[in-house]
Amino acid sequence: MAPTGKHRETILTAAVSLFRRRGYSGTGLAEILSESGAPKGSLYHYFPGGKTEIGAAAVSAAGGQVTRTLKALAEAHDTPEALLRAYAAQLAAWMEQSQWRSGCPIATVLLETAPQEDRITKAGADAFSEWTRVFEDAMIQSSVPPERARSLARLAIATIEGSLILSRVERSSDPILSSAETVAELIASARGR
Repeated sequence: MAPTGKHRETILTAAVSLFRRRGYSGTGLAEILSESGAPKGSLYHYFPGGKTEIGAAAVSAAGGQVTRTLKALAEAHDTPEALLRAYAAQLAAWMEQSQWRSGCPIATVLLETAPQEDRITKAGADAFSEWTRVFEDAMIQSSVPPERARSLARLAIATIEGSLILSRVERSSDPILSSAETVAELIASARGR
């Protein structure tokens, strides 16, 4: 397990933010250090594997944050379709607040590194699996058959990820909200509603 310390989290936070805005290839180690305010030696102390290790850790950290968000929303909403709508509304507000400059740090990093970088690819696969499981569990608890729940959960994740790109290009929240609504209707139908 990686060591923890005062500069590790600031380096990760800076990396996630920069990857979200500029992508993996568009972000250099010097920029991560500058944005984090951490001394140069701390980068290799906490991330001896360099940028690849930072990339994997950033994907894991961002993925974990999304998982926590989805779990909290699942607890706060009675149906899986309400969970999806709430998450879409959160993403739409976040994209608008960033003036359409942000994106998913997991997707931006994975598009540039998977499958070449095994550690980053695994971190991304783990994150997507966790997100899928949250939606899948919510659907199963709402009487959607397990195989259908799995398929719809993967569709929800794929839709969300794709809608973030469309939202950024169109500079509009509509791709996020309208595509989530379509998937929510499919989930409601699978529940017999």
